[in-house]
Amino acid sequence: MSFFRSRWVEPPAGVTELEPTALAPGFRAAGVACGLKESGGTDVGIVAADEPGTVSALLLTRNAAAAAPIVVCRERCEAGAIRAAVVNSGNANAATGERGYADAVAMQERCAETLGLEPAAVAVAETGTIGVPLDIGRVIDGIDRAAAGLGEAEGGSFSAAIMTTDAGPKRCCVSAGGVTLSAQAKGAGMIEPGYATMLCFVQTDAVVADPEAELRQAVAGSFERITVDGQMSTNDTVLLQASGASGQPLPDGLLDAVLLQLALEIVADGEGASRVGRAAVTGAASNGEAERVARAIANSPLVKTALYGRDPNWGRIAQAAGQALAGAELPELGPGRIDAAEMAADTGEAELSVDIGRGSAAAHVFFSDLTHEYIRINAEYTT
Repeated sequence: MSFFRSRWVEPPAGVTELEPTALAPGFRAAGVACGLKESGGTDVGIVAADEPGTVSALLLTRNAAAAAPIVVCRERCEAGAIRAAVVNSGNANAATGERGYADAVAMQERCAETLGLEPAAVAVAETGTIGVPLDIGRVIDGIDRAAAGLGEAEGGSFSAAIMTTDAGPKRCCVSAGGVTLSAQAKGAGMIEPGYATMLCFVQTDAVVADPEAELRQAVAGSFERITVDGQMSTNDTVLLQASGASGQPLPDGLLDAVLLQLALEIVADGEGASRVGRAAVTGAASNGEAERVARAIANSPLVKTALYGRDPNWGRIAQAAGQALAGAELPELGPGRIDAAEMAADTGEAELSVDIGRGSAAAHVFFSDLTHEYIRINAEYTT
C-alpha cells in the first residue's frame, strides 16, 4: 500500500517510496523492551544522527501541565543542535513531581553518555499513563541495550518503541531531489494540537537552512490541523533532524506531504475510529474565526457520531458552527450553505463544508468519528 494514500495529500513530483522501516542515510535507531508495557512489547527507543553538524528543530506541547520530559527539553536541550532522542512508551512521566524531572534528566544523561554526546544534544520524549512514577532502573537498562543495538535499518523497532494505544506503526522513508527523508510517529488518543501533537521524529540528509521555520510551516498544515478528542497531550513532541550530508535542499512540499499523511494516519487511528472527516469552513470574517468554527464542528460529539453512523445530518453542523460564534449574526445555515452529503457515503474519508457568510477567510480541520470502541478503550485505560 502506498504511503501517500489520502485524497487530501499531494506529494511533490518525483517522490520514491523506500522501505518504510529504513532511515535517512547517516541516522541510526533501535528499540528494545524493558518491561514498562504490560504486554512486554518494545518500549524504549533511541534515534541518533552520526553527523556532528546536524541541525534540528524541536516543537513541544503548550499544555500547562507539561510532562517532565517536556520541561527537560525546554530547560536543558539546545533545540537547534539535537543529535539524538531517547523515548519510552508505557509511562508519560507526567504529574510525577521532582522525581519525574530527575528521571527524565537521568534518561537524557545516560543516553548522552552511551553515545558520546553532550546532554544538551539529546532530547527526551515519553508517552503513556499520567501520574505513575517511572521505573527508571528498567529504562536505564533499556537505554544501554538500545544504544548498543543502533542500526541503519532499525526504524521498525524504533517505531514499535514509541507506540501506546496505536493500532499499528506510522512511519515512512521517501526520497526526492537527491535527498532522503524518514519519519516515525505515534498517536491515537488525547489528540488536539498545541505547537505539536503526539510524538513524531523526522530525519533527513537534506540541507535545511532554517529547520525551525521549515518544521513550523509543515506542522501548521498537518499536526496543527487534526483532532481526535479535543484533548491536548501533556507530552506532545515533534523533532526534525537534518544532517545536510546530501548537499541538496529539501524539495518543496516534501516535508509538508509526509507530515500531513502521518497526521491523517493518527486521525484514522483515533482510538476506535472508523472514518476520517474534513471540516472545511469558508466565508469567515478572519482565519481565526474560520478555524474556531472548524474546530467546533470537528470536536462536536454530535457531528462525530453522525460521521460514524453515516448520517448526513447537516443540522448538527449548523448547531456547532453557531455555538462557536455565539452572540454573532449569521445567515441561516441550511442545505444551501452546508454540504454534508459525503457523511452518508461508505468511504473512509468524508468532506463536509459550511459557508458561514461573514467574509472571505477559510480554514479546515481533520477529525475522526466517535465510536463505541473509543469509550471502551478510555473507560478501561488504567483499570
